[in-house]
Amino acid sequence: MNQPSTAAIVERVDAEHRYQILVDGRRAGLTAYRDRGAQRVFFHTEIDDTFAGQGLAAQLIQQALADVRQSGKRIVPVCPYVATFLKRHDEFADITDPVAPDVLRWLKGELG
Repeated sequence: MNQPSTAAIVERVDAEHRYQILVDGRRAGLTAYRDRGAQRVFFHTEIDDTFAGQGLAAQLIQQALADVRQSGKRIVPVCPYVATFLKRHDEFADITDPVAPDVLRWLKGELG
């Protein structure tokens, strides 16, 4: 039986510090992070225009944050999309840390 053509798969790509969402094997979007000790700092999310409006960003973030929980890390939502998602989904509140100035300084150093 064939899967519907809109089957989306989320995968973590550690080597590239991101989670990506694939639709029919094509990368439709990503959310980028850096790990800072026990914190996973999300700083950028994007969905390709071709795939906009399909709810893929929410699906991507939901699965990425569930993976963070499973790996025992904490979430730091520097990315505005991730921050907005967290306001609407309080099931991750217990593992979310505030975006503090020291985190932003650290992230700037990481990203050059």
